[in-house]
Amino acid sequence: MIATKVTDLIGNTPMLALPVPARQASLLLKVEKTNPGGSMKDRMARSMIVSALETGRLKPGGAVVESSSGNTGTGLAITAIEFGLRFIAVVDHHASPDKVGMMRALGAEIRYVEGDFREDEVAVVERQRLAAQIASELPNAMFMNQSDNPANPGGYSELVQEALTQANGTINAFVGCVGTGGSITGIGRGLKQHDPRTTVIGVEPAGSIVFGQPGHPYFQSGTGTPAGDTVGLVLDYGCIDEGVQVTDTQAFETARFIARTVGLLVGGSTGGAIWKALELIHSGKIGGNVLVIVADGGEKYLHNIYQDAWMAKRNLLDPGIAETLETWLGQRRKLAA
Repeated sequence: MIATKVTDLIGNTPMLALPVPARQASLLLKVEKTNPGGSMKDRMARSMIVSALETGRLKPGGAVVESSSGNTGTGLAITAIEFGLRFIAVVDHHASPDKVGMMRALGAEIRYVEGDFREDEVAVVERQRLAAQIASELPNAMFMNQSDNPANPGGYSELVQEALTQANGTINAFVGCVGTGGSITGIGRGLKQHDPRTTVIGVEPAGSIVFGQPGHPYFQSGTGTPAGDTVGLVLDYGCIDEGVQVTDTQAFETARFIARTVGLLVGGSTGGAIWKALELIHSGKIGGNVLVIVADGGEKYLHNIYQDAWMAKRNLLDPGIAETLETWLGQRRKLAA
């Protein structure tokens, strides 16, 4: 079918199965980076704008303002074009330059927060404050506030149906990143409605406070809740069976390993979800068909996590991660070689 607008290209993303022979399991990678904006966030960005227009909270010709590390902002920029809306993205120094460049290319206005922040410190609180302020000062403007927007989780209902169809109706476990909580909630609820026995594992960066652990800075982008921020209202803890943490090194080295051995460029947060999924499969906690969402592509991180010098400067390199992954995916590694 030939699409007539770019947002019609959102969804119907492919799935790649990586066998885990030692455990008779399959890691099912739902490749969301094939959405037009390059991430799963295209789905919820469209959902939030459509909902706001349908309910009258946003008027035609108005402005959308959002705090974003890049993926949500890209999705909002694409949908804003379709509906003739102005879009202002509020970002911080932590945002990938490639993501900021994408938003600019799509016509978004970029506003950086001011302040003295560490390189590995995510300035979410200041981003949200500034986004709310800008929206309040502009006529017919709306702060989307993805963390508390109920249309966020609703944007993933189609993804659940696609994944179930691709997996022939059987998904035994879902291991997903937890950022605003929208995707883990939308996907987790949908899978449990299909089969209440489905295990849902939430993955946050070490240093995030979502699951009650002490907060500290981290490099992973677009995931977790940093210290000083509050967990989004859209997050439904009731659909999560277990919350786990992943280090920056584990996440980034796994992403690099998947690129080299599978040929698929994935983002850092996806690397973290893959690491935890394989770890839990090999511990025997989960098995069968295990779903992981490729939230975005590694193409957006070529200047940082895929650069040896960048990784080394931040003490993030660890060859032992690849060695462990080779053991966990040994048969797949031999095929790839």
